[in-house]
Amino acid sequence: MSKRGELRRSQLLAAAANRFWQFGYGSTSLADIAKDADVPIGNVYYYFRTKQEIACGVADIFVDETQLMLEEICEVEADPRRRIIALLRRLSQSSRSRVERGCPIALSVRDFRTEAPAASARAAESFELLTGFIGRELQRTGSRPSIALSKAREIIVEWQGGISLAHALGDATILAESFRRAEQRLVQTG
Repeated sequence: MSKRGELRRSQLLAAAANRFWQFGYGSTSLADIAKDADVPIGNVYYYFRTKQEIACGVADIFVDETQLMLEEICEVEADPRRRIIALLRRLSQSSRSRVERGCPIALSVRDFRTEAPAASARAAESFELLTGFIGRELQRTGSRPSIALSKAREIIVEWQGGISLAHALGDATILAESFRRAEQRLVQTG
């Protein structure tokens, strides 16, 4: 694919991700995506045959961005606890948009499930990557694998629960409190 083609494909995926996050998968049409991407509707089919293929592309972005974030953290931090704290701080950088709209990954997992199950499963891989990363880092601190996995899940649940409640009530303080509790759980893990 040419550079211009890659740019158009990226524009379509970015427009789709934003539309899905803002309006939901079911309420978004290919025409909406094309309009937001400033791409003629007929050209959409050159890059994607179906909305389900676009959903898979959006899910791939979630997984790729999660993997890249984890790699960047590993390059900067060697200590396992500091890596997890760095992850929590990176996740907290998007708090404002999460309070306004919810978590785009969680919404995609839910919204894609019926009409684009492969995209739903792929988006969920982002949570698997995060949980696996935290679990492995906790094991490096001496935690048993089952305890490390349980604590990793607790941290992800705290984060996602904080996003849900903060979004529902429009209160960023709730999400900030969730991040503090997640860090406290990390300190208590031995």
